[in-house]
Amino acid sequence: MTIGQLASMINGQVEGDSEAVIDNYSKIEEATEGCLTFLANPKYTHYIYTTKATAVLVRKDFVPEHTITANLIRVEDPYETLAQLLNIANSQRPEKQGIEQPSFVAPDVVVPDDIYIGAFSYISNNVKIGNNVKIYPQVYVGDNVTIGDNVILYPGVKIYHGCKIGNNCIIHGGAVIGADGFGFAPKKDGTYEKISQIGIVVLEDDVEIGSNTTIDRATMGATVIRKGAKLDNLIQIAHNVEIGENTVMAAQVGVAGSTKIGKHNMVGGQVGFAGHITVGDNNGFGAQSGIPNSVGSNQRILGTPGINALEFARQNVYFKRLPEMTQDIKRLKKQIEEIKNEKL
Repeated sequence: MTIGQLASMINGQVEGDSEAVIDNYSKIEEATEGCLTFLANPKYTHYIYTTKATAVLVRKDFVPEHTITANLIRVEDPYETLAQLLNIANSQRPEKQGIEQPSFVAPDVVVPDDIYIGAFSYISNNVKIGNNVKIYPQVYVGDNVTIGDNVILYPGVKIYHGCKIGNNCIIHGGAVIGADGFGFAPKKDGTYEKISQIGIVVLEDDVEIGSNTTIDRATMGATVIRKGAKLDNLIQIAHNVEIGENTVMAAQVGVAGSTKIGKHNMVGGQVGFAGHITVGDNNGFGAQSGIPNSVGSNQRILGTPGINALEFARQNVYFKRLPEMTQDIKRLKKQIEEIKNEKL
């Protein structure tokens, strides 16, 4: 479409040739003629002066420092606008429907007309499936599972018995929902007695789970991922954990059992939360932070054990100076010894 047509869809303001045609998307540093790209991160600003893109989404208040050859489309939030456009493009892909063979669907399962079930999938007894559900090949859905509307289960997803998946959820390949929590009672002879995990996992609406992420069923009750939460790939959520609304977690996060995490938290990669703690709302956790104790709200945490980000920065200054400070201490000790010897 033309830049002008696109701008009218997104309430954008065109600077340049509104009749120029765009037919693809690209990153700003790799764009070629015909591409639409965007500038949201200031670190990439220098690329806007050299990009070969036909059009660039920028903020309404963007002020260029040099000449720009690309056409600009000014919007409130380039990143959010791009997300909307990519969703539109993705929605135009042909939708799969029907039940491929070989696959197994238990006789008591009511199958909606608009469902897609890929080959080698297994749908167990008493499963409830909503409308417009996409179940890709090699998915396993256990007994008594409930799946809401507009859910996508990508290849290789495993959902164990009794778990509940809300509306508009996306679960990527290899994720396991509802495996046993890690519960073992030590015995006098040094062995361990397995504690049966009889709870479930509940994913509320609009949750997205990344590839190979595992969410363990509760010992009793439910492990709960609240509405709008987004979990990246390779994350471990232990039994009886609760993840609050619209909390996002990057890859390789680990949350130990019975920990409760509040709303709107942003968790960097490889952060580890100890068990049986509570975390408030609107916190940010830097990558590889270790969180051994409960945390309030509206904090920025870094390091292991996790501390306030400003305090971490101050400590890091001293940490970098440790070799120099060590030499200073050695020199001072030597001088003190020399003074003692002179007095003697």
